[in-house]
Amino acid sequence: MALTGPVHAQPDTRLNWLNDYPTEARAEYVFACMATNGQGSDVLRRCACSIDIIATIISYDKYIEAETVLSMQLVGGERMSLFRTAASAKKLVADLRRAQAEADIRCF
Repeated sequence: MALTGPVHAQPDTRLNWLNDYPTEARAEYVFACMATNGQGSDVLRRCACSIDIIATIISYDKYIEAETVLSMQLVGGERMSLFRTAASAKKLVADLRRAQAEADIRCF
């Protein structure tokens, strides 16, 4: 059978999560993970595995929102209490914590 024209590969939408997290964000996570868990190629693989697992569980947008909430919780003051008490903020953090726990189980 002859093809008449260029063949274009269709993107596999099941793999969108692979590209959801920018490389810079993955690298930052791995560097922080290695700073906490030690250096070496074994730890590098485990930390890279960890962010890959997290990326399969929560979207990058939710990851950024949860990280923002966590950083705002560290700031004192009455205005920041919203980040400690709001149900939506608690859910974002809980979802990230669950993803991290799953990643720890599967990668470490």
